[in-house]
Amino acid sequence: MSFIQRIVLLVVIAMLSACSNNPQRSQSIIGMDDADKSAATLYQDARNALDRGDYETAIQKLESLEARFPFGKFAQQAQLDKAYSYYKFEEPETAVAQADSFIKLYPRHPRVDYAYYLKGVIRFNQGISAFDEIAKMDPATRDSGTARQAFQYFSELLERFPESPYAQDAAQRMAYLRNSIARSELYSARYYIKMNAYIAAANRAKYIVENLYQTPSLPEALNIMVKAYRKLRLDDLAADAERVLKTNFPKHPQTLALNDSKLFGLNDTGE
Repeated sequence: MSFIQRIVLLVVIAMLSACSNNPQRSQSIIGMDDADKSAATLYQDARNALDRGDYETAIQKLESLEARFPFGKFAQQAQLDKAYSYYKFEEPETAVAQADSFIKLYPRHPRVDYAYYLKGVIRFNQGISAFDEIAKMDPATRDSGTARQAFQYFSELLERFPESPYAQDAAQRMAYLRNSIARSELYSARYYIKMNAYIAAANRAKYIVENLYQTPSLPEALNIMVKAYRKLRLDDLAADAERVLKTNFPKHPQTLALNDSKLFGLNDTGE
């Protein structure tokens, strides 16, 4: 028995010991109708519940399986299915924690790539929900944290398992996330410019230039950097940003707008 298996066994023994002193908790982990079932039967019951969308029952069956049969292929697969079940049961934090636990316990499992992918999907959908609400939020308080986490999880998947069947979908989601994060940063940069918070505006725009330069938000980010640095009297930095903008996007509306403002002697608000 490996060291990890010993640790898991001790945890399960502790759980069962606690349950023996708490009949109600014992019944919640191992249902009365599950006590005499085999691992294969419990797993099939859980799969049947998953197939009909009864995620609460699926979780209960999978927990019963793990408690009674902590080792073997059914217990390992139960952890993955439980992560998915918690995700569909709208408990994303528990789902991500479950996937993380699987990755730590079984880093060489043939389906560990799915655990990385599932974490990304969970955070991706949370990020989509956040961006859907973007119009209702104060621009200074917008948070793309879940989208960034999703991007990180998908990046780990592609780095570790480039041949994974989930790799292509992960790459497509990353492209969407990259653009969404850039737009979120751009919204904030625009807001800070309007509020005369030039350091904050420059920093938001600079993040796009340094990390999200493949996105359509890049020209406007450079434009904002020019305006913010001029206001801060950082003329060398403003000139650098302007040179990059004109060199790479000579006919872009952001470049033309910058030229027009200088030609007509307008300030950065167009007044």
